[in-house]
Amino acid sequence: MTAAFPPHADTGLLAPGRELSGAASETGDPAYLRALLDAEAALTRAQAALGLAPAAAAAAVTGAAVPDGFDVRGLAARAAQGGNPVIPLVADLTGAVGEEYGPYVHRGATSQDIMDTATMLVAVRALEPVLADLGRTERALAGLAAEHRDTVMPGRTLTQHAVPTTFGLKAAGWRSLVLDARDRVTRVRESLPAQLGGAAGTLAAFGAYGAGDAEALTRAYARETGLAAPVTPWHTLRTPIADLAGCLAFTAGALGKLAVDVLTLSRTEIGEVSEGTGGGSSAMPHKANPVGATLLVAAARRAPQLAATLYGSLVAEDERPAGAWHAEWEPLRDLLRLVGGAAGHAAGLAEGLRVHPAAMRRNLDATRGLIVAERLSAALSPVLGRARAKELLTELARRAHTEDRPLRELLARQQELRGVDLDDMSDPARCTGFAGILTDRALERR
Repeated sequence: MTAAFPPHADTGLLAPGRELSGAASETGDPAYLRALLDAEAALTRAQAALGLAPAAAAAAVTGAAVPDGFDVRGLAARAAQGGNPVIPLVADLTGAVGEEYGPYVHRGATSQDIMDTATMLVAVRALEPVLADLGRTERALAGLAAEHRDTVMPGRTLTQHAVPTTFGLKAAGWRSLVLDARDRVTRVRESLPAQLGGAAGTLAAFGAYGAGDAEALTRAYARETGLAAPVTPWHTLRTPIADLAGCLAFTAGALGKLAVDVLTLSRTEIGEVSEGTGGGSSAMPHKANPVGATLLVAAARRAPQLAATLYGSLVAEDERPAGAWHAEWEPLRDLLRLVGGAAGHAAGLAEGLRVHPAAMRRNLDATRGLIVAERLSAALSPVLGRARAKELLTELARRAHTEDRPLRELLARQQELRGVDLDDMSDPARCTGFAGILTDRALERR
């Protein structure tokens, strides 16, 4: 049996990353319809609170503004005529409220007031599960960082072994990025404002209906929506959208850093970490693919382009733009869905990540001890002089490669190093600098 879907239905077939978060359900058409209705009902309640509308009107509009009573597909079809879904929604809501109180629906507002306010409500609601998943990710990474504070592994620069580091410091670094994302999302979410300006951002119609204090009306509306109160209408001052774009793109990138490291470290020939539950292959039964990390990297690659469209909409002419405002809706929803799914995958990845210290130790020896050459150069300079220490290590590093012999063995054969304790200075576990202290410092952040 196959389910019947309209030809244009988006069931998530090509978006396997988005369903792991509540952000998906908070950004669909039903969620937007709910937010639009909430914005309309809040407007009537705000006017009633200031004596500009009867309390019974506020109750009637709020009672009628229930998503189940509206045909979202019908609204979508009719939205093309006016360029946005608010126009047909107002007509349907007015009819649902009835003749007595219908005139109080949308009174004084313009379509962008309702659409922008609804978009802010959608964002606030979608970011709640994102923050919860970032919290899960942070806690899991903190546990890994503490557990592996002193687990030595190769540090890599430009894809090659550099000097030893610890997995604890790496995990603590991932966690720091997640906390940076959390802080940015939290600040932006708390600052998202309601929108109220009327036809051209002057609130003129509200004055005609008896409003004597624009600030009081705006604050009442913000209070009814649960959003921040804007200083002025922001119809063409798109700071809230740009802030959303920035924090979401940053979050995708921060989680992408975790993921791309996991992809590298879980390569078959490296094997230092692995996902708790790998994905299968349609052709190769032996594979356990790092699917979670793969989907995170895909999200991180898509997010900047979506954010770029939103930044481009800052260029909004006049008191209401033709196209700039409209261009925001779909990329912003895509970005919320993308980051919501990424946050869910990141939490699962961090909570299930398997760390393989034995593989890390094996890989430390892959360059025959050359990974501690920096430490040896510093330690031998007081004995041999800086120039001679560098000259000797350069020569022995070449021989270690060509003769396939450990650097420690070649050093031990040098007459000028007799009596020097080479064991301590050539042990990678003793060459991690202040990695442990840096890890502890990073974990102090809450």
